[in-house]
Amino acid sequence: MNKKRIARYRRARRTREHIKRLGHETGIARLCVNRSARHIYAQVIAPQGGKVLVCASSLEKAVRDAIATEESKVDLAKRVGQLLAQRAKEAGINAVASDRSGYKYHGRIAALVQSARENGLVV
Repeated sequence: MNKKRIARYRRARRTREHIKRLGHETGIARLCVNRSARHIYAQVIAPQGGKVLVCASSLEKAVRDAIATEESKVDLAKRVGQLLAQRAKEAGINAVASDRSGYKYHGRIAALVQSARENGLVV
């Protein structure tokens, strides 16, 4: 693996350990965000057991239709954040801790998290 990927994994591992300790103490779920060159994925993971409670991605039909209209990747990330917040509220989840998976809080990652915040999820 290249050095950048190793550094990202190291940052992600450090952040996840901190969030897991926080989750065990307070019971807050974890919002895990992953991205590829074309798509973005988000999951809300339970504090104990690591079970996926809610998920959303840019591969879903509701969001894929936006790809056909040639929106930017940041706009797609905003749509995914909105969809995730709606599903989390339906599942009874109000607060999550943001796990960026070692990515910078910038661009698509920031757009997704801010969109989830604007739609009622406490991040």
